[in-house]
Amino acid sequence: MAEKKKLTLEAAMVRLEEIVKEMENEKLPLDKSLKLYEEGIGLVSMCSAELETAKRKIQILQMGKDGEIELVDMQQSVNSDEE
Repeated sequence: MAEKKKLTLEAAMVRLEEIVKEMENEKLPLDKSLKLYEEGIGLVSMCSAELETAKRKIQILQMGKDGEIELVDMQQSVNSDEE
């Protein structure tokens, strides 16, 4: 069995859109629908993991008011800098 190469998030999203369009075809055989559904579930799982990884990378360490270092989302840090 050939090894699948890792898709980028963007490529996975494009493929998910293709799968949705294919599955909207009412004349699609059941076995093909099930295979597409299974592929789609795998892609959704992969995309969720990629987005969670990206979210963790966006978090930064910041010194809190009490002097303790805390983990803060980058967006929270930007908002607090604007105040």
